[in-house]
Amino acid sequence: MAGIERVRGTRDFSPEEMAKRRWVFERIREVFELYGFKEILTPTLEYTKLFQLRSGEEVVKQLYAFKDKGGRDVSLRPDMTSSVARLFVNEFQNAPKPIKWYYIANMFRYEEPQSGRYREFWQAGVELIGSDRVEADAEVIALLVESYLATRLKDFTVNIGDRVLLDEFARELGVEDDVGLMRLVDKKDKMSREDFIKALRDFGLDDGSVEKVLSLIEMKGKPDDVLPKAEELFRSEKARAEIERLYELVDLLEAYGVGDFILIDLGIARGLDYYTSVVFEAIAPNDIGIGSIGGGGRYDNLIEVFGGKPTPATGFAIGIERLIPILEWKGLLPEPKLGAEVYVIPIGDDPEVRRAALKITAELRRAGVRADHELMGRKLRKALDYAGRLGVPYVVLVGKKDLAEGRVTVRDMESGEQRTVEIDKVDEEVLGLLRR
Repeated sequence: MAGIERVRGTRDFSPEEMAKRRWVFERIREVFELYGFKEILTPTLEYTKLFQLRSGEEVVKQLYAFKDKGGRDVSLRPDMTSSVARLFVNEFQNAPKPIKWYYIANMFRYEEPQSGRYREFWQAGVELIGSDRVEADAEVIALLVESYLATRLKDFTVNIGDRVLLDEFARELGVEDDVGLMRLVDKKDKMSREDFIKALRDFGLDDGSVEKVLSLIEMKGKPDDVLPKAEELFRSEKARAEIERLYELVDLLEAYGVGDFILIDLGIARGLDYYTSVVFEAIAPNDIGIGSIGGGGRYDNLIEVFGGKPTPATGFAIGIERLIPILEWKGLLPEPKLGAEVYVIPIGDDPEVRRAALKITAELRRAGVRADHELMGRKLRKALDYAGRLGVPYVVLVGKKDLAEGRVTVRDMESGEQRTVEIDKVDEEVLGLLRR
């Protein structure tokens, strides 16, 4: 009978892969907590209405949505922001502000699997709720930069755009469906220039408006180069106030010491409709077909959508399935340390010897040594062969004669050197060898 395959768009992770992933999670978690964010976790399953309220009926096509046994419409979460907003509205509206939460969790989206994109995937993200000040935007963007640096990644940029400016731009063009235009702009990097121009014309823009859109999305570079051009392009009072906010944001990011990683890209729309002001994406150049490795922005209206009092918020999510392949491609992940450092082998089948071997193993573990022992009843030669295949550096041999004299033998598997050690000093001896 053939085995059952895993569900399409999902993956199994070997011990080696899990060790690498855990290393990345731990580095990111450390930085999140240095910034004063506290960990939360929401249910994997939410009522589908939660995501419909945010994004409309069409979103159901992108969800793992189904009826449960009680006939209720439920979905596996596609992201955490909606769940976090629900949690805030239900239990934390009167809590002291700002609220600083983080999560590291798996998400689910029913979309076509491709490079860096799966139907089950992991994100590490933060939500900062309660502050409408530009300092809050600077805090989360600086944290995003520091999170990548903590994983040893240095070749990346955080590209900052602004939905207010895009909305103003759409208004100046006379576009009624500004959300439709934003979605089109968001997909520009997935199309050739010719296809993007055709899509803009199909959307209803004349040649003059198409040229203006093209000039806007080409506004990308260092803040000192781009923001003065933006001042020339945008004339409305609302747009000018937003540009001033971007100047202030860039100045604060310089104060954080992360200014070298910052670009302004006014063509960033971000696909989600709920963003209201500053938006941003992290990009790490690569040859393996991976685009954005994370992003986020300000969403000042979402809490209200879910029935809460008007509350400003901002946050981001790091795409773990995109970050890890880039770290591997660059050789930045440490070699995982897996399995035992010491293998304890009882020689023969004497119950007292087996009991002593088990006791030594337990004491080594209590001393902080990753220790394992022979569980298969192998003869000495086969047990040593097994330890060799595991790559264990040291073996402790427990024999009946040595045991009667209160001793055991410690063997260096690389050199073959052996030494006799008093049984009550095995942990000392092994720790000393491991620290060399």
